[in-house]
Amino acid sequence: MAAIELKNVSYSYVIDENTVHSAVKDVSLTVEEGEFLVMLGHNGSGKSTLAKLLNGLLLPDSGTVSVFGKDTADPSAVYEVRANVGMVFQNPDNQMIASIVEDDIAFGPENLGVPREEIAERVDWALECVGMSEYRNATPFKMSGGQKQRIAIAAILAMKPRVLVLDESTAMLDPEGRKEILGVLRSLNREQGITVILITHYMDEAVDCDRVLVMARGELIKEGAPADIFADEVTLNRAQLTLPRVTALGEKLRNAGLDLPKGILSIEQLTEELCRYL
Repeated sequence: MAAIELKNVSYSYVIDENTVHSAVKDVSLTVEEGEFLVMLGHNGSGKSTLAKLLNGLLLPDSGTVSVFGKDTADPSAVYEVRANVGMVFQNPDNQMIASIVEDDIAFGPENLGVPREEIAERVDWALECVGMSEYRNATPFKMSGGQKQRIAIAAILAMKPRVLVLDESTAMLDPEGRKEILGVLRSLNREQGITVILITHYMDEAVDCDRVLVMARGELIKEGAPADIFADEVTLNRAQLTLPRVTALGEKLRNAGLDLPKGILSIEQLTEELCRYL
């Protein structure tokens, strides 16, 4: 079943009376329920604007965005659309409301009118999903970046969305923090069945997903499996993207004369190929 469907969607920002910036241009896309998608693109490619179109934070100038069959431009569907598509942004501090973790996570369900007993169950479940149960009474503002982002994700999960959209949510984290968040997202996708759309400019985060979307200058220029995307030098150059580090290392070794396959995407795969070669 299609979780989100975009048909010929365009959106422009009015800079001033003489300037209009076209941020998203005629994008058509279908996101199937249960998918793990990664959207790549250089700064200014339109990724963040497209993210805000997915749950009605922005409405398209032309075309349609549907969430489980509901048009985001339909005023009567706003509640259902935003209940189904949760957003996590780049800076977790901007999404925190309360000074205690469990209060922050309970805030969303409370505003949805969820019964108190169920709110307590949702808080417990959301904290367990992100591995932060022991911090329920802690102050989030004293936590590390990775821990804060986990809490931000838990706060969205407590509202039980069917789709989780993360807009550059790992951008402010160190490598270990990014690894932690990716582990949480993969677990949510595989064990809970939550559809994940991760928007990032880190190529390494795209190697273990179902599908990669590549944006450039407001256009969706290519979509496909990670191996296909990272084997397409023309698309990568057009989008000003680089190879994941392990893929780039594999290519350097190939160019140095080692008989290795193209498109190596993981350390495990590279290790296996090197052992075979040696």
